[in-house]
Amino acid sequence: MSIRRFEDIEAWKSARKLMNAIYDATASSAFDGDHYLRHQLRSAAVSSMGNIAEGFDGGSDNEFQRFLRMAQRSATEVQSHLYVALDRGYLDRPSFDALYEHAGQTRRLIGGFIKYLQASAKTKD
Repeated sequence: MSIRRFEDIEAWKSARKLMNAIYDATASSAFDGDHYLRHQLRSAAVSSMGNIAEGFDGGSDNEFQRFLRMAQRSATEVQSHLYVALDRGYLDRPSFDALYEHAGQTRRLIGGFIKYLQASAKTKD
């Protein structure tokens, strides 16, 4: 399958699902007293998805990879914030584990895409 739009990128699809899962999880009343953490989790998830899309139109593979690395870091940020939610009792362990794994899967897909772009750049040389 060729990639003609950012919506075709598997890592973006995963980041979109992660964003929706984070929004669903943070909509619970457990987060009502911690608007800052709710905002941080949602912002990091949206950032992961958005950086993939933004980098797609970056003009070069190097620029795209830079945005992909930012997207990867945002997924890692989600993982870190999930620990706060777990430690504060906003998430139970199964919910934490599922969200943490989803963020990890998103990170791995982004990393794989970065490697793909690097390898394709080498074959162009």
